[in-house]
Amino acid sequence: MSLIEAVRGGRSSQVLESLKTVAAQQEGLAPLAARLGDLADLVRWDMRDVEELMATLPRGTSHVHRSAHHLLDRGGKRLRPMCTALASRVGSGFSPAARDLAVSVELVHCATLLHDDVVDLGDQRRGAPSARTVYGNAASIFAGDWLLIDALRRVRGARVDGVLERLFEIIEEMIFAESVQLENRGRLDSSEDDYWFVVEGKTAALFRWAMFAGARAGGLSAGDAEGDRGPAGALEDYGRHLGVAFQLVDDLLDFAGDEAKTGKALFADLREGKMTYPLLVARDRDETVLPLLETMIESPEGEAPPAGLQQKLREALERTSALADCRALAQSHADRAAAALGGLPASRAKEALLTVAEATVHRER
Repeated sequence: MSLIEAVRGGRSSQVLESLKTVAAQQEGLAPLAARLGDLADLVRWDMRDVEELMATLPRGTSHVHRSAHHLLDRGGKRLRPMCTALASRVGSGFSPAARDLAVSVELVHCATLLHDDVVDLGDQRRGAPSARTVYGNAASIFAGDWLLIDALRRVRGARVDGVLERLFEIIEEMIFAESVQLENRGRLDSSEDDYWFVVEGKTAALFRWAMFAGARAGGLSAGDAEGDRGPAGALEDYGRHLGVAFQLVDDLLDFAGDEAKTGKALFADLREGKMTYPLLVARDRDETVLPLLETMIESPEGEAPPAGLQQKLREALERTSALADCRALAQSHADRAAAALGGLPASRAKEALLTVAEATVHRER
């Protein structure tokens, strides 16, 4: 069980057990474990409210309903709604409007996962068969559309100034980022500029909105036309760098993670034809990596590359310091996320956000 799952359930004993595991497994992280305990205490009831509202999403007998709940019922980290809750607590607090926005960001996220699995031919999601493998591609797409519509309705109903308009912009960013990723699928010569465009639009954009929405629900100013972005802008900057750090760790875990914890097979991104950050670094530093990748990507669709090739790639990633540099860059963006909060007044919510940024780099799922 992850820390976030324990928080969702409001079960303090399991939260403490998770913290002991974190401290025991990674030397020097006892102070982080203590701060995670405070974070769990701060957001426990907020996240319970989010889960209770998500549980009211209609359950029908159609493949659309079943596909959506097939994913929703698997839980997840719920990191984006947690960010919304914490951003609102930097302001006036976790109101009903903030709760609706927190649910909305999770529904948008789940909608993208349902769509992604169809585009990427993904067979596993959160440690279980993906919705598309159980109910079919069409049902998975329609389920994602349904969740997206429900999220937009909730945002409109929250009546928080500027938040719905910003979400439209964010969704557009996500669509074009997905398009670039699709265009580059299987292209081993894709550029680092394209990689960053995808990361900023596909992952970081929704974290930005989660923070902005929570800040505005908490009554924080979005700034003015003279360049002052206000507290909401600072929190949005935090979300951007947190999202980048999150994606870089995802890239790392695709090669060095524990399948039982991540819920997906190793080398999944490579099998889907995605050039992630460690691959780009290794390719550009070692001329033997490109022909190796060409051989690996020719594996029959849905099959993992041979174990010998996987081992050779791992050795190349270590030899070129690609994995170490990926972790270091994730830490740099986590530090920049923390720095974005520098002008905000001290509060438990601010400290919790600093903890989230630090913990993101050390996550194992």
